[in-house]
Amino acid sequence: MHKEGAIIALSKGQIANSFFTKDKIVQHHIDSYNKFLESGLQKIIDEQKIIETDLEDTYIKLGKIRVENPIVKEADGAIERLYPNEARLRNLSYSAPLYLQMSVVEGEEEKEPQEAKIGQLPVMIKSNICNLQDITDEEMVKFGEDPLDPGGYFIVNGTERVVMTLEDLAPNKILTEFGERYGDTIEVAKVFSQRRGYRALVVVERGRKSLLEVSFPSISGRVNFITLMRALGVETDEDLVKIVSTDPEIMKFMFENLEEAEVDTMEEAMEKIGSRVASGQARDYQIKRANYVIDRYLLPHLGNEPVNRVAKANFLGRMAESCFELALGKRTEDDKDHYSNKRLKLTGDLMEDLFRVAFNRLSRDVKYQLERANMRNRELNVITLVRADVLTDRLQHPLATGNWVGGRTGVSQLLDRTDYISTLSHLRRVISPLSRAQPHFEARDLHPTQWGRLCPSETPEGPNCGLVKNFAQMVELSTGTDDDRVIKNILYDLSVVPTKLHSTSMKLPGYEGELEDYIEELDNIQPAEQEEEKSSEPLGYANYSDTLDDSIGGNVDE
Repeated sequence: MHKEGAIIALSKGQIANSFFTKDKIVQHHIDSYNKFLESGLQKIIDEQKIIETDLEDTYIKLGKIRVENPIVKEADGAIERLYPNEARLRNLSYSAPLYLQMSVVEGEEEKEPQEAKIGQLPVMIKSNICNLQDITDEEMVKFGEDPLDPGGYFIVNGTERVVMTLEDLAPNKILTEFGERYGDTIEVAKVFSQRRGYRALVVVERGRKSLLEVSFPSISGRVNFITLMRALGVETDEDLVKIVSTDPEIMKFMFENLEEAEVDTMEEAMEKIGSRVASGQARDYQIKRANYVIDRYLLPHLGNEPVNRVAKANFLGRMAESCFELALGKRTEDDKDHYSNKRLKLTGDLMEDLFRVAFNRLSRDVKYQLERANMRNRELNVITLVRADVLTDRLQHPLATGNWVGGRTGVSQLLDRTDYISTLSHLRRVISPLSRAQPHFEARDLHPTQWGRLCPSETPEGPNCGLVKNFAQMVELSTGTDDDRVIKNILYDLSVVPTKLHSTSMKLPGYEGELEDYIEELDNIQPAEQEEEKSSEPLGYANYSDTLDDSIGGNVDE
């Protein structure tokens, strides 16, 4: 025990040795991949829950998923543990089998759950399921491994592939900026609303005569703000103004918007939006389609159920308030290059996007196999229904080529083995998805918030300058949490008072039942990417973020 007030002497060498260890160099990749194994895989299975079929009262119920250690199946059928060096020398993929509990439900009868092998998952070297975990340096040398090798990469068909860390704008965060239309300066508030890998750009603009307009995926052009708010169930003028702001100057702007309002009731608002999303269709279909579009494509991160409309209305009100504050000079434009407005997508996040698309494809294949087996009057057995190579190919091919879901290229690269330092540098690289062909001077510049996070000098010359960066030596990556109760409790302890959501009583015209007659048809309609292709004015950060809808690993075909 040290006496109170005693000085503890620590040498700089000891501090440096405790921090700059080989374990820290690629810890961000390994931690991210381990989180994907522990919770990311099961989260994707839980999102799907069941695999529906066209057979009456027949579906497949999904249970727990688990991963084993990497193995290799020899030509004679023998199964042995696979070590990374053997995979390199024999041009094998270092991957582990994935097992998923599935049970066929026919009517009221649920068959005994069975565990089926659904495919092979590429394994990161030195992760929790790697065969090199918890073995001594001497044993590593025996297996042909360098004890100083940091890990953090994959082996696909014998080649070492590293998944790059991607830098992206923060999702679900309101960013404001000035824009220009027809020579006039306009105020714009935008948010990249992201849910389960699907990303939608929602934009609120204050144009001529202070009128607010909203644009979001699957609806062409811009929608009047008041019309959309009334469609969300906020009908009275008082509620509309209060949701946006109680500031007298902003209220004056809102009164101007109310004077120019196109509709007065929720029913009229729904008809107006319905005529935009399904023009030329029957009125009933238009209203159902309007409800569907508002629930699915407007701010999807807040939920896609009718009960989430109150939160959506309040969020849109906050975006409108940001536009007015920008116009009144009460706030400045958001700096897109400030590191608080950036998020890093690590290996685990990118593998999650990849697995989501691959698993959707496997689900469709299982559905087809089950329907085919039923037509031939065979017994419905999940183990025979699953073709494991469907998932395996869709996980390994993007890693081998670098062509990721969502149209991104160069996400995985061949690990640079020129020397030890170049390997470490490659594993700590951060790439920006901005176009190399355009100047993007601000994005390439060194930003003060990168101090201590990114190395100021390690960036290539030429077209990639400032877009390909490297982590600083002492960087620590903070990670998000799925449990928002922890964050809420911290905020409440700091005396933060929760906002009271303003809204009238909810009515949902034309939205009875489960929309059975058209839900399937609507699900097959892919969100339109038409808005920004038609308009000439650039909306924001870069070309990659200008389309209203970017399905990163969403429920779409590759």
